[in-house]
Amino acid sequence: MTDKLAASGSCTPDRTYRLHGSPDSANIVVRLLLEELELAYEDVPVDRRARAQNSEAYLRLNPQGLIPVLEVPGQDAPMFETGAILLYLADTCDRLAPARTAPDRGRFLKWLFFISNTLHSDLRIAFKPHKYLPAGEAQKLFSEMLVGRIAGSLSLLDREIAATEGPFLLGAELSCADLYLAACARWAQIYPEQGKWGLSGVPRLKQLLETLEERPAVRRACAMEGIEGRAFTEPKPVTLPGATA
Repeated sequence: MTDKLAASGSCTPDRTYRLHGSPDSANIVVRLLLEELELAYEDVPVDRRARAQNSEAYLRLNPQGLIPVLEVPGQDAPMFETGAILLYLADTCDRLAPARTAPDRGRFLKWLFFISNTLHSDLRIAFKPHKYLPAGEAQKLFSEMLVGRIAGSLSLLDREIAATEGPFLLGAELSCADLYLAACARWAQIYPEQGKWGLSGVPRLKQLLETLEERPAVRRACAMEGIEGRAFTEPKPVTLPGATA
């Protein structure tokens, strides 16, 4: 965040952000934050049925061929990596993340990067274990290991919420890390090919998810993604073409 932005507290760009994604992919995390920040943005659908994420045009935006991409006014290149986008937006708007000199800034960063680098990474692999091992006993054991890691990560986050007395990860204040965590908890319950995770045993995390489900911005974002009902505590797969499953 530049000194000028920090001083003004403004995050309204001269032009509109452009969010590239498909239903219930990682773009939902970015959408949740854009809606909470009330930023103007344009949806750019990525047709996964046609493998548009591997097209030359999309690979110019993200050479990994992964979703999402956010085109950011004033930046010299599109942004990818969900955690990086969240951190950029929160810092630019000076909202939904502790200030860089705040005493809880380090705690926020470690959990944001834990969610991005460990939890989300394990989930991405668990969605498609056949990409990593052929069918058989090895793949089954691999999937069981991943589900165990995912469950362990979510239990660890549940204990952190309890330690801060919630209702959010950092305590009383919502941060973009909570939005990321909620999406990961949703996916863990519905998308892994084997061994779905459940909310039993994580009461503080369940409370966080229930709290988020009541927020108007979260409801708007979920509706745009084709997500119906209780998005995080009673999640159902999205039936729109191009969804994660």
